[in-house]
Amino acid sequence: MNHVRRFPGRVGLLVALALAALGIGATGAPAASSPGEVYTLTNNTAGNAVKVFDRGADGSLTAAGEFATGGSGTGGGLGNQGALVLDGGRLFAVNPGSDSVSAFKVKGSTLELVDTEVSGGDKPISLTVHKGLLYVLNAGGAGNVSGLTFSNGGELSPLAGSTRPLSGSATDPAQVSFDPRGKALVVTEKATNLIDTYAVDSASGLASGPIPQASSGATPFGFAFDKRGHLFVSEAFGSAADQSAVSSYGIDDGLIEPITPSAATTETAACWVVVTKDGRFAYTSNTGSGSISGYRVSHDGELSLLDADGRTGVTGPGPIDMALSRNGRFLYSLNSGDGTISGFRVGADGSLAPIEGASGLPIEATGLAAR
Repeated sequence: MNHVRRFPGRVGLLVALALAALGIGATGAPAASSPGEVYTLTNNTAGNAVKVFDRGADGSLTAAGEFATGGSGTGGGLGNQGALVLDGGRLFAVNPGSDSVSAFKVKGSTLELVDTEVSGGDKPISLTVHKGLLYVLNAGGAGNVSGLTFSNGGELSPLAGSTRPLSGSATDPAQVSFDPRGKALVVTEKATNLIDTYAVDSASGLASGPIPQASSGATPFGFAFDKRGHLFVSEAFGSAADQSAVSSYGIDDGLIEPITPSAATTETAACWVVVTKDGRFAYTSNTGSGSISGYRVSHDGELSLLDADGRTGVTGPGPIDMALSRNGRFLYSLNSGDGTISGFRVGADGSLAPIEGASGLPIEATGLAAR
């Protein structure tokens, strides 16, 4: 284990205070208890940090502090989904500029850095967790996926023998995620139009594969699963105007089978995907159109566009990552064009009503997670 930051007793307190005075630790006074929080990464080359926003009962956001990861960012877009991931009272973050992953304890609006560990490759951009197991997608070099284990407290340890390649070199991957049962990993590759799957051994946590399979549409990007295990993948179609789409798949023994191939958004550059907890609705952010397209999801995973024009919600310019609050009532999008977060109330029919969001974020910010 390396880059570890643990500060026991009084020494820890003094060090933490010194770091705060230098602007390296948390900034701002802890906010009062709120119904939830929203998190994003600064991705700053001089020092990566998690920005925290309190979520009000009405979904509105208030800045609550900034917490250093102990690593660095790249200062530019990552073309990814999943740079931040919540797991109960833990938050995990990538440090793509220093090839590491950070683990925090979540204490309301306050984050406590527990550990920072190497990612097992170059330029980590996406994370996924399942029952004490964390896998990282490294996009640099030839690219790979690599595993770590974590304790209840969040301490990280590399998982020996877990590093696996992608389908080849120069694949431009976007995301890694476990399926709901933790039996498979999925990776999207934008440059090859492939979706890779890996079988995960339940005893050892080791992944085997990949099994590269053709995407229904071009430039598969972000994705999400519903509670029944259906897979929903955005397709940016090389950012061709008004040509993006979302496909749904069944997945069994590592093999994907299209259910609804390339359901059009009518918008440009669909990239990030979220699915509501009840599995009734899926949303994709359209980076080139400043919009969100919503879909109704059937019991069998079939997709149908909620709005004929594909514009269920209008965001700030360049929406990228999205996150749903844990109560499912609010949807947020991180907008790379103006450093804002757009907020929406999710209606019973899947409609999106604008609410107050946040501003003042660096345009290189990446990742979004919500409680």
